[in-house]
Amino acid sequence: MPSGPGPSDERGLGISPDLPHTDTLAPLRLGLLRIIRRPSAWIIRSWWRVRLVDQHLVPRTGPVILAVNHMGTLDGPLVIAETRRPVLAMAKHELFAGRFGRILLRIGQVPVRRREIDLAGIRLAVQVLRAGQVLAVFPEGVRTGGDMAYSRGGAVYLALVTGAPIVPVAILGTRQRGGGKSSLPRRGSQLAVVYGPPIYLPQLDWPRRKTVVAEWNEAVRVQLAAHIAKAVARTSITLPGPVPRPGGMSA
Repeated sequence: MPSGPGPSDERGLGISPDLPHTDTLAPLRLGLLRIIRRPSAWIIRSWWRVRLVDQHLVPRTGPVILAVNHMGTLDGPLVIAETRRPVLAMAKHELFAGRFGRILLRIGQVPVRRREIDLAGIRLAVQVLRAGQVLAVFPEGVRTGGDMAYSRGGAVYLALVTGAPIVPVAILGTRQRGGGKSSLPRRGSQLAVVYGPPIYLPQLDWPRRKTVVAEWNEAVRVQLAAHIAKAVARTSITLPGPVPRPGGMSA
């Protein structure tokens, strides 16, 4: 069975020897993901009313980064089940333990360590995009009030490395005001997934200074925050506010 191109072949494809290399990674697993997406969407819709807005803005082919705000437990399952293309999402590595973790790996999801520079996670994410697939990234890194007041640089870095466009995605309704970070919305309440126009960044040569990534990240964050604000106005679904901490204080 072919092992895929080696580093010299990647250089022949225009991939710098200094960029993350993915030729030694196992092939992506998409078969099971394609099978479970429709039943997952049915289960979600049997409990909540789901509204999809402007999904046509997600390019039909080629690599795409979905930059999604993060408020609650349902955010990842909702965007994976409802987006019209198979979505592989970056998720905290703590979720990949035990039987549930093995299932996540089998459907191609990408574990990432959030408190360090995770080179293994970066390589897997780059592999997804180089294969022309869709990768969901939660730039806030943790569950927040969902307004994208803060954004880590992962989505922007991946866009600069691969040339993949960033599609803003506003998830609304997955956590209601006063609910804890693991809470679920009331049955029958409305959820919304609002897609925005793709943001195209230049594919820059290596190396990239941290200041360059930071500048692009802030420019993109402003656009993501504006998209979320427009989505709130368009759907009339309000953001839940900061995640409550034990004892009644907000994060």
